[in-house]
Amino acid sequence: MAQISSNNKFKQCSSSLLEPARTKDVDKEEALQMEAEALAKLQKDRRVSDNQRDFELSSSTRQEAQVHNNQDYDLMVFPEADSQKRAVDIDVEKLTQAELEKLLLDDSFETRKTPILPVTPVLSPSFSAQFYLRPTIQREQWPPGLSGPSTYTLPSTYPSTYSKPVAFQNGLNPRMPTFPSTEPIYLSLPGQSPYFSYPLTPAIPFHPQGGLPIYRPVVSPDMAKLFDKIASTSEFLKNGKARTDLEITSSKATVSNLQLSPKSHDISKFDWLDLDPLSKPKVDNVEVLHHEEEKNVPGLLAEDPWDAVLLEERSLASCHLERKVNGKSFSGATVIRSQSLNIPKTQLTKVQGQISQKDPYGTSSLPTGSSCPREIEVQNEEVAAFCQSITKLRTNFPYTNHRTNPGYLLSPVTVQRNICGENASVKVSIEIEGFQLPVTFTCDVSSTVEIVIMQALCWVHDDLNQVDVGSYVLKVCGQEEVLQNNYCLGSHEYIQNCRKWDTEIKLQLLTFAAMCQNLARTAEDDETPVDVNKHLHQIEKPYKELMTRYPVEELLDSYHTQVELALQVENQHRAVDQVIKAVRKICSALDGVETLAITESVKKLRRAVNLPRSKSADVTSLSGGGNTSKSSTRGSLNPENSVQASMDQLTVAVYDLLRLHANSDRSPADCAQSSRNIKEAWTTTEQLQFTVFAAHGISSNWVSNYEKYYLICSLSHNGKDLFKPIQSKKVGTYKNFFYLIKWDELILFPIQISQLPLESLLHLTLFGILNQSSGSSPDSNKQRKGPEALGKVSLPLFDFKRFLTCGTKLLYLWTSSHTSPIPGTVPKKGYVMERIVLQVDFPSPTFDILYTTPQVDRSIIQQQNLETLENDIKGKLIDILHRDSSLGLSKEDKAFLWEKRYYCLRHTNCLPKILASAPNWKWVNLAKTYSLLQQWPPLHPLTALELLDSKFADQEVRSLAVTWIEAVGDDELTDLLPQFVQALKYEIYLNSSLVRFLLSRALGNIRIAHNLYWLLKDALHDAQFGARYEHVLGALLSVGGKGLREELLKQTRLVQLLGGVAEKVRQASGSTRQVVLQRSIERVQSFFLRNKCRLPLNPSLVAKELNIKSCSFFNSNAVPLKLTMVNDDPMGEEINVMFKVGEDLRQDMLALQMIKIMDKIWLKEGLDLRMVIFKCLSTGRDRGMVELVPSSDTLRKIQVEYGVTGSFKDKPLADWLRKYNPSEEEYEKASENFIYSCAGCCVATYVLGICDRHNDNIMLRSTGHMFHIDFGKFLGHAQMFGSFKRDRAPFVLTSDMAYVINGGEKPTIRFQLFVDLCCQAYNLIRKQTNLFLNLLSLMIPSGLPELTSIQDLKYVRDALQPQTTDAEATIFFTRLIESSLGSIATKFNFFIHNLAQLRFSGLPSNDEPILSFSPKTYSFRQDGRIKEVSVFTYHKKYNPDKHYIYVVRILREGQLEPSFVFRTFDEFQELHNKLSIIFPLWKLPGFPNRMVLGRTHIKDVAAKRKIELNSYLQSLMSASADVAECDLVCTFFHPLLRDEKAEGIARSAVAGPFSPTPGQIGGAVKLSVSYRNGTLFIMVMHIKDLVTEDGADPNPYVKTYLLPDTHKTSKRKTKISRKTRNPTFNEMLVYSGYSKETLKQRELQLSVLSAESLRENFFLGGITLPLKDFNLSKETVKWYQLTAATYL
Repeated sequence: MAQISSNNKFKQCSSSLLEPARTKDVDKEEALQMEAEALAKLQKDRRVSDNQRDFELSSSTRQEAQVHNNQDYDLMVFPEADSQKRAVDIDVEKLTQAELEKLLLDDSFETRKTPILPVTPVLSPSFSAQFYLRPTIQREQWPPGLSGPSTYTLPSTYPSTYSKPVAFQNGLNPRMPTFPSTEPIYLSLPGQSPYFSYPLTPAIPFHPQGGLPIYRPVVSPDMAKLFDKIASTSEFLKNGKARTDLEITSSKATVSNLQLSPKSHDISKFDWLDLDPLSKPKVDNVEVLHHEEEKNVPGLLAEDPWDAVLLEERSLASCHLERKVNGKSFSGATVIRSQSLNIPKTQLTKVQGQISQKDPYGTSSLPTGSSCPREIEVQNEEVAAFCQSITKLRTNFPYTNHRTNPGYLLSPVTVQRNICGENASVKVSIEIEGFQLPVTFTCDVSSTVEIVIMQALCWVHDDLNQVDVGSYVLKVCGQEEVLQNNYCLGSHEYIQNCRKWDTEIKLQLLTFAAMCQNLARTAEDDETPVDVNKHLHQIEKPYKELMTRYPVEELLDSYHTQVELALQVENQHRAVDQVIKAVRKICSALDGVETLAITESVKKLRRAVNLPRSKSADVTSLSGGGNTSKSSTRGSLNPENSVQASMDQLTVAVYDLLRLHANSDRSPADCAQSSRNIKEAWTTTEQLQFTVFAAHGISSNWVSNYEKYYLICSLSHNGKDLFKPIQSKKVGTYKNFFYLIKWDELILFPIQISQLPLESLLHLTLFGILNQSSGSSPDSNKQRKGPEALGKVSLPLFDFKRFLTCGTKLLYLWTSSHTSPIPGTVPKKGYVMERIVLQVDFPSPTFDILYTTPQVDRSIIQQQNLETLENDIKGKLIDILHRDSSLGLSKEDKAFLWEKRYYCLRHTNCLPKILASAPNWKWVNLAKTYSLLQQWPPLHPLTALELLDSKFADQEVRSLAVTWIEAVGDDELTDLLPQFVQALKYEIYLNSSLVRFLLSRALGNIRIAHNLYWLLKDALHDAQFGARYEHVLGALLSVGGKGLREELLKQTRLVQLLGGVAEKVRQASGSTRQVVLQRSIERVQSFFLRNKCRLPLNPSLVAKELNIKSCSFFNSNAVPLKLTMVNDDPMGEEINVMFKVGEDLRQDMLALQMIKIMDKIWLKEGLDLRMVIFKCLSTGRDRGMVELVPSSDTLRKIQVEYGVTGSFKDKPLADWLRKYNPSEEEYEKASENFIYSCAGCCVATYVLGICDRHNDNIMLRSTGHMFHIDFGKFLGHAQMFGSFKRDRAPFVLTSDMAYVINGGEKPTIRFQLFVDLCCQAYNLIRKQTNLFLNLLSLMIPSGLPELTSIQDLKYVRDALQPQTTDAEATIFFTRLIESSLGSIATKFNFFIHNLAQLRFSGLPSNDEPILSFSPKTYSFRQDGRIKEVSVFTYHKKYNPDKHYIYVVRILREGQLEPSFVFRTFDEFQELHNKLSIIFPLWKLPGFPNRMVLGRTHIKDVAAKRKIELNSYLQSLMSASADVAECDLVCTFFHPLLRDEKAEGIARSAVAGPFSPTPGQIGGAVKLSVSYRNGTLFIMVMHIKDLVTEDGADPNPYVKTYLLPDTHKTSKRKTKISRKTRNPTFNEMLVYSGYSKETLKQRELQLSVLSAESLRENFFLGGITLPLKDFNLSKETVKWYQLTAATYL
């Protein structure tokens, strides 16, 4: 603080001793005298101390101060002149800790300092004024210069003492300073982070009139050394630790003049001392954020010597950076160039107002005062406009609207047809406060939830008229979600799942007020400004964040300091070397970008001082010795001084680079002058051209691995190239400061700008040619590889304001990191992206080129009637309109469709085909297209989804599509969110209709917001579009409210912890995994101790802790975790999930999404296939969470109970289901569930082409529901086994599945039901072919390995057979069923997988059954020891098929009566096999041979086996007690439910096969009869209950005639179905060339015969149907009873 001293009437005093001084008037002569004395004193002090100084780079952050213009205080005070101890007089090394602390507490220590002037850049008058950078929101250029005096104005050291305006002879008026405003502008540096912003103080116009003195920094090296020791003292650690992580090497030479309030004595004695920068902590991940709550430090950078006496106090904008270090907040300490100060916020002066000024060039200066950083930040203007748009959008969803802001989740709803069929009533259990027991009653599933609430309230209130029923909700027990009152009960997914699993429906009656509404937005949320960057610091970034040690502002200061030194020191070689190093650091901080101007300027400077290029001197301490006049002479700007001229040129180049960075993300015309002309794009005939200059920031690994590089430049619109791509020349890397690839090549596209559509995109793809001689690459086959695509970047040719891109652009190209980690370091987890910078130079014409939208005459209506066309043209047009999509249209078809577009208005859904057929999207043709759009009727939302694909880039088309899609419901939108998120990639600009639509729906529905968050977070990994997803994610977090944001960040933290645990368990060896899991999972448990958290899989589920004892892992390749969480709702069940790392779950998400949409389509049509839909969520690259379905096992686990060959047996699945469903009623229900779910799985897996199907990724629930897991292969990409496809069958349908479907070995009518279900489900999906093609097409850019192009959709299109009829599709799918069922390849595949996965090491684990037919394990302690056991007899069984069962008589100790159990021969063999595994060293009794010549299930074989089994049991029970009394033997003899049924023994041969009466005819046939296009179609579908004379199964086939037919020309036959009474044919018999009139005179004769090889075919039944009884205009499907009719 400048004050009068004893020598020159000035001195410094501590801020804590500063007191108000009396105002004194000073005349002009006195002021001049004071100035001369001050300068003389400063020069004298500098000469003494400069020899002791090192000029090093300072990393302190400059902040401009805000000074209250208060005339009651003055800096001209006269405190006593105490003798002070100086830092240079102290021997730091000899100080003890106590002495240091005492010194620190000394108020008078080091308070006498000489006022120091700031170092000012030395620039020539010709260009100095050009460096004043200022942000502007107008379309104007940077001003070429600023008005000012003709003389140079030195920065003032001393503030003014005057309150009245005085004019002086140099023309200076203190109230109207000639120097420019010192408001900071912020350079956004994408190289560090999209959210880093650094203050850059504008350079000062410099008009030299003589020598310039050099001023030393205030903090000397001795002081810095002392401060370093003080920083470690306990007193400092207790009281004075600063809050910054910047490292100070030396303070800069500027003066901060402080004006404090009278309360300045309240400042702590430690507040002035900012020592923390001396010991910078090392951080891995730093985020710099701007906050509105700024800490402002009073201080003023004086600009002129006269201001030392006369300058009035000013208010300057001050900004503050706060760093986030590893999630913790550190308030950055204010660091001024001259001192390191930390002033309490309470003592900051306030700004009276904000003034917006304009300079002579019309540019607006930014408001001064306490404006928040985002108002003065040179930020991407498109992002700013986006924030404004989202702020406006948020006003449509006020926090007071309970409908859109309930604060809790609503239960999803699925509309289901035929909901009022059988079983339409359900039992509901409702918990009501005040009732000890739940209220239980039966209600209809079609009743609305409001009616159910009224029923429940009847138990509480006598008079419902006094109750507001609408204020109550029904909450789902165990979940934080409520049923929707205006929907029927049965439409809720929760109710449907309860009915599916046959579980109790548990609800809770609550009022709105009683519901937990912690996710609701508040008034504060609605008032908080939208900031897309504010909350992203807590999101894990998938890319590598680049960091520099020093902010750019400090590097600039250091650069100017070095320039100043270089012009004054004797050894210019070394000084210039330091200047070049300073420039290198600036370039490094700016993403390693080194422009051509910088390169040439550095070369020129080296030549000027004759400095060798190879010289690279270390940074050394430079002395500024010598007298002032000598330094002044050396530093004078002589035009002949080549060093000075080179410095000037270099400075221009540095500031040009800064300007380039500041403008790289801005609108091309932002910097244009307001007087620039505007030219419409459609009138511009110039061709598109640009110069590809260089790629900066090349890593050394690329230099060693790649020999040459080239760019492929392409121009696209609607996903297609507008012109043939152009390849640049192939060049290598260059090395200046850094490695770069330099092309400097003009690229010319021979297309006029007038021909460019608005949404034209320029794509630049970088390729590298491998260095064939390099051996550093880990790829041994590198020589055989072609060029590698290293990255791609896209740029809209017209910006969001529709101006054509111009000027130099820095484009950021993200590329995956192939570099190997540094030895000794742990590489970052997951996928890390790095980026390089492409410098592209576009022409900068003297005018702006603006794209204008053509005007459309809305009064013209051109609709035309399709019926007026000629028949052939009409037929051709209808044929094109009926095609499923535009994929198969030829050029001729498209031209024809576009020509007839106005005839198609009544075929609403064909709009995508017509728009895809548009010849082009040039400006001259847009009016026609827009005219068609305005007349087109609204599309169905799911049809409009196609208009969001890459084929439709036009903004009007996409905006209209979003308008139509807005009609979709929230629950349906939730299912389609992945496609909408991917469609954002096809938006040209950030502020699009689609983004606003998604954010608006997220504002109104918490579930949508939750799912959108995880999808956007996962999409951050996208190299090309990650930045856009960051902006949308930031907007979502900003508008979603604090409650939701905190919940989402908690989930993110939970996922990070689980990922760490899973990674450790996966990397651990098998024997230590359990220990590693138990130890690592404690961190997750600690997280739950502090928070309860909603599940990322399902936000309705809230977990409060882990059940650690139940947590484990699966022994698969990825070693996923099995996690059990305790539900926060005491009425809820435990939550079981799987967390997996090392596998990409996005493909699983997509497959499950498609299956869920299929299921909803079936439900809407009344077909409930009882599908198991479990949730799966990708939470990051190669990691995610999967819901575990309870009570389920893989088919492999079930089959290996019968040995490794269990996949070849028919009974395992049926026996497993019977074990968990012992009663006949339960088993029938489970079998029915199996039939329906198996049909759904067959259709879904076939349509999606899900491959790699083996018995370890097909699961069965104990309730009979079958489902598939693990969808790593789909769209027909089959897993290979050598050179063969492992998946040769269309889908998995094995004989053991057919065994359950049939209820035995032989086909029954149940199999016909299965076939019908499959065909019905298949045809329903076929009607939605276009929907599935659109959904999959939108996912192409997601980066899934098996969905990369439109060609991958060909499988789905071919599988759905869109051009065939339902009858033809039914026949097609029936053949698929036959092919799958007859495929031995599937069973062999299962067998191979059993061998590969065989880890059977004895008995199953404790939670698995010890025998396949027994659900539990028993011991003799429970049942009692066995005294006698023998095979008593045997019985023949016919259910589910013919077999023998053996009755075992058991007499136990303490029992008088024996008990009986029933076991099959296979069950005896299972006992023996498992005993052999458990007791491999024991000699067990021999087991009877299973192989039998001839028929197995005959009486003689059973009698023989009875004797052998009896002998086996006697030998077994007389063996060692370890064997005879083990749990396995006890479990075998334990009675099952089937053993306890009395009818088991009494069962006789009455239940045997039906023996028909000789000559009896029976059965029925199902036919489909239809007629179209002159053809009669007879589909023979099924026959049931056929009867034969000898009781043997026939080989039926069907034969038909159209009578009369004397020549038997109308004979048609089906194929033969072998050995079945219930055959399924689904074959079409066709009669062509018959008119309806002819057919009405004919009869259809149908006969069923059995084909015999050794005798004549015999008749099984027939029927004659007069065709006149049929309505041939529609299809007739009916069962017909077979009779003994005559046949031909």
